[in-house]
Amino acid sequence: MHELDHYIYPHRILHWLVAGAVLLSLASGLMLGALGYERAVSLVGNTLTNLLYTSHKTLGMIILLLMTLRIITRLAFVVPDHDPPLHVLERLVSTSVHHLLYLALVIMPIIGWAATATGGFPVEFFHWHLPRFIGEHDALSEQLFMWHERLGWAIAVLVVLHVVGALFHWRIKRDNVMKRMSLFD
Repeated sequence: MHELDHYIYPHRILHWLVAGAVLLSLASGLMLGALGYERAVSLVGNTLTNLLYTSHKTLGMIILLLMTLRIITRLAFVVPDHDPPLHVLERLVSTSVHHLLYLALVIMPIIGWAATATGGFPVEFFHWHLPRFIGEHDALSEQLFMWHERLGWAIAVLVVLHVVGALFHWRIKRDNVMKRMSLFD
């Protein structure tokens, strides 16, 4: 494979780290959102519930950090051309999904951070408490958590579109799109 047929290796590693963190974050967020704090405590206990919340917040901060690094590598290095080139509709859908994913994965943790802070809850990264860059405000917290949830669903849809597109190129078109982000080529 030619050097310009794929993304630089650090960008590919960041892609797969973000993918894993997003899947874990979506799973934990959906579970915590469906159960709520009190029901989660009654099902799994206070310690595990708090661990789940801390893990979800930590994953959000990890995603924000990894996405910042992804944006830097995306801007600093050559983006490989599609070989063969994508059709106009494929390029439009691909570009739209990628840009929306990048935007959502940066905005989502920031909204989560703000929602948590305005709700008076600790903003955690592992066992460290991050600063609350905004004061407590219950009504604002409720609105931010609502948008956090809606954005989570939007990210889930974008992830499905991204995976379906990748599978389409891999199994149906059988072109080189999947090789661009592969860790093994």
